[in-house]
Amino acid sequence: MVVLHTLSDFIDCDFAIADSFCNYWYEGRCPQSGDRLKLPRTSMSEAIAHGLMQYLSNNDSYSREGKMYGILLVELPNGEQRVLKAFSGLLNGCSVIEGWVSPIPGRDQVAFEEARTLAELDAIKQELLTLKQLTERQQYEILFNDFEQQLQAMSDRHRYCKHQRQEKRQQICNTHSPEALTIALEQLDEESRQQGIERRQLKRQQNAVLQPLQQVIAATDTRIRELKQRRKALSRQLQAQMHASYSLTNFSGRSQSLQELMPGGSPTGTGDCCAPKLLHYAATHNLKPLAMAEFWWGASSVNQDKIPGEFYGACAERCQPLMGFLLSGLKPISIIKGEIPIIYEDEWLIAVNKPAGLLSVPGRYRDRQDSVLSRLRHLLSDGMALASVHRLDRETSGILLLARDRQTHGQLSQQFQQRRVNKVYEAILSGAVMVEQGKIQLPLWGDPENRPYQKVDWQHGKPSLTHFQVMAKEGDYTRVEFTPLTGRTHQLRVHAADVQGLGIIILGDRLYGCRAVTSRLHLHARELRFEHPQLEKTLHLQANTPF
Repeated sequence: MVVLHTLSDFIDCDFAIADSFCNYWYEGRCPQSGDRLKLPRTSMSEAIAHGLMQYLSNNDSYSREGKMYGILLVELPNGEQRVLKAFSGLLNGCSVIEGWVSPIPGRDQVAFEEARTLAELDAIKQELLTLKQLTERQQYEILFNDFEQQLQAMSDRHRYCKHQRQEKRQQICNTHSPEALTIALEQLDEESRQQGIERRQLKRQQNAVLQPLQQVIAATDTRIRELKQRRKALSRQLQAQMHASYSLTNFSGRSQSLQELMPGGSPTGTGDCCAPKLLHYAATHNLKPLAMAEFWWGASSVNQDKIPGEFYGACAERCQPLMGFLLSGLKPISIIKGEIPIIYEDEWLIAVNKPAGLLSVPGRYRDRQDSVLSRLRHLLSDGMALASVHRLDRETSGILLLARDRQTHGQLSQQFQQRRVNKVYEAILSGAVMVEQGKIQLPLWGDPENRPYQKVDWQHGKPSLTHFQVMAKEGDYTRVEFTPLTGRTHQLRVHAADVQGLGIIILGDRLYGCRAVTSRLHLHARELRFEHPQLEKTLHLQANTPF
């Protein structure tokens, strides 16, 4: 079975390896030495992954179910480079498919037990569905509500009668003789007793009708609890059997089961993800890993936290705990920060041409530390004093301004806040723009439940204003110049994509719905004009558009 692919199957062979920036590190500590081991996700591995996306987009069977896919760039003993590709779990119900890395050994050993257990789990599922649709539940609800209405009506009537009796007692005490008073009071007391009997009879009738239904429902609920406990026990038992049989091998030649690697237990699906599959295959076939990339493809995940075409790092629950072991045997890699083109610098500030796919500043989590700021802090002697004046989206390239001291940072930040900085962006839109020029003025709001996605919201949104000018029509696409007058998050991306703006998504903007397979977001911060706070002159910086 052919598993090793040539680079030309995915990318143009002229791709410059020297231009391959690291955008993320797969990392972990070696259990034996304690060394921090790293494997990068580079712009080259992402380009290879985009080539795989193009292949997937041409086959409908890959879009039916959403899942993670991955590629691993490897070096053969003779120095040639090849590519491995893998999918997580099963693909269209199959674990072994021509051209894809096979699953980690061990599943076959428990195949019979897995099939038997899965059949029992399916039977439990069907019985649970039947029990949850129990007709007695609906009957009980209807009858219970009916009796409650009768009791309420009776209570209202009895309350009225009681009030009437109280009034009669007051009247007859003043008008009746003692003998007649005694007889009249007994009649009123008898009426009260009869109403009490009437209420008790209705309650007995209610119990007689509802109790059998309650018994059926209680027995059903007991059965449901038993089935759920059985389902949980079976799942745990199968998972333990599979994890005991799954055996991972690292680059030092050592093999261990998932049960040994994660003795405290691990989530379902551990060992079936792309990264362990790819690294295990490389380790067992004498292949040196160079870079890896994983992405989601197909339908969005159930909780909408995975976007088709987006890259993701090692998942915290299943893969990250295995990374230290899987990478053992590789030489420890020091963090090599890629060079960033500097387009202007002096003793007060520095302006760089940020590449697409690199953060402006470090993020909150470990997989978001590589950034323009962190690289410059490592590269420059005075780097630790640097501070970013503004930010560009990770996917956006272009001019990024940083200050070398606190005073300059404050003065430049004030210019941005007061909208005295002129910014010009260039973009390619994935469609034809009918209007040659104009302005877009829409209120933008970031939904805290769906970050970083922004949307137009006339009630909560903050004002945003963009001028645009069509530069050229390029086939089915349109090249546009944007001049934002405000600096809201994702302002240009939303102004382009929203139907109240241009209604045409920027090419490569997967977050806002672009499905075209392309290597990047086609948005570039081309020009920046501002007053130098120390030199008291206007600086007009430009960075050529790379697309």
